[in-house]
Amino acid sequence: MKSVAFCTLGCKVNQYETDAMEEIFLKGGYEIRDFHEKADVYVINTCTVTNMADRKSRQMLHRARKKNPKAVIVAAGCYVQTAREAAEADASIDLIIGNNCKGQILFMVESFMEGRTASEESDEKQVNWLDINQNCDYETLSITKVSEHTRAYIKIQDGCNQFCSYCIIPYARGRVRSRKSEEILSEVSTLAASGYREIVLTGIHISSYGRDFGKEAALISLVEKLAAIEGVERIRFGSLEPGIITENFVQRLAAVKQICPHFHLSLQSGCEATLKRMNRHYTPEDYAARCGLLEKYFDRPAFTTDVIVGFPGETEDEFVQTEKFLEQIHFAEMHIFKYSPRKGTRAAVMPDQVNEQEKTRRSSRLLKLAEKMSEDYREKCRDKVLEVLVEERISADGEWVWTGHSKEYIKCGIKSDRVRSKDIIRCRMTSSKSEDFVFCEIID
Repeated sequence: MKSVAFCTLGCKVNQYETDAMEEIFLKGGYEIRDFHEKADVYVINTCTVTNMADRKSRQMLHRARKKNPKAVIVAAGCYVQTAREAAEADASIDLIIGNNCKGQILFMVESFMEGRTASEESDEKQVNWLDINQNCDYETLSITKVSEHTRAYIKIQDGCNQFCSYCIIPYARGRVRSRKSEEILSEVSTLAASGYREIVLTGIHISSYGRDFGKEAALISLVEKLAAIEGVERIRFGSLEPGIITENFVQRLAAVKQICPHFHLSLQSGCEATLKRMNRHYTPEDYAARCGLLEKYFDRPAFTTDVIVGFPGETEDEFVQTEKFLEQIHFAEMHIFKYSPRKGTRAAVMPDQVNEQEKTRRSSRLLKLAEKMSEDYREKCRDKVLEVLVEERISADGEWVWTGHSKEYIKCGIKSDRVRSKDIIRCRMTSSKSEDFVFCEIID
């Protein structure tokens, strides 16, 4: 039996696509092996969001070649989409498969193997690459199982039309393309029947879902349909843009009992001038108003976000404005990134680039703030009944503890023999954070 191993870099969309490619190979009679093992085929699903991601993608391709010099090495995804010429010049790569071509991967691998058998001396690469900036349809990929044990990440759209000045992704993923709702509903029905109780909607820019169909309320309509599927007990969003948070959207959202009150709202900066340079289409005041709308309809919702420090031109005063805004919103969790110039973006050639020492200082300040605000949010929910999806049993301080996440995405630990993985239990916090979770007790 032929074997294949996968390595996934980057986002949850990439992970979904890897899961789909794994199923394609399984149906083709392949054995799936760990990437650290010897295999006949290695598929590296690459990332290009930063220059570092490009380098990591190349490293994993070269590592695969060293593991088995005779293997078929496949470079798929975003890195090869934006750096085709570099990929074609890389001797470690046999096949190049760009975005919107991953559904053809098995056919390409088999064709390459046949060609290699016919001509042992041929080193010619095979390339399956589309100009993704031209009109492309949504590429249909599907899954019946996922790499996660308890929750299923469901890809509902691809592409982005925003063109933020620091971001290469519109060039790697193309324009907004939405998946047909009937395909999503069918896939979720299958996964729910298999025992997955939480669905996480993901994509490159899910707030734009349905706009290419001419449907402005497509995302909330999709959520309402998903909620009607038997077995779906939780629905969570991967990431939302502030602009989608309107009174009507939130009102309808609050009527869906499966919705998790955990909203990852993209921010990047709390300074209006910096946001303009980033080409982000909102002000801090707009953002705060959207958070206020969510607080109006949900009990103590968890707000999480991403923040970039040291963006070109960010002065100390602009950084302080961001810091104060973060304190105002009081996020449950923040991901802090030091700005990294990405070749091919407008921001990479902007004047007044901030030096690395200053970026590190600002990042450290916000990381400390993030830790404090995370503790504050947990304390705010101390008397709240938490519904925890049990995920795994771990050893902590010499005891066995079941851990899982609440709907607010608070990681909880429960000392009990009465629960099992995929149970959803009601509990309350009993102590402050231990390691990376808070202890809770079951409410009978």
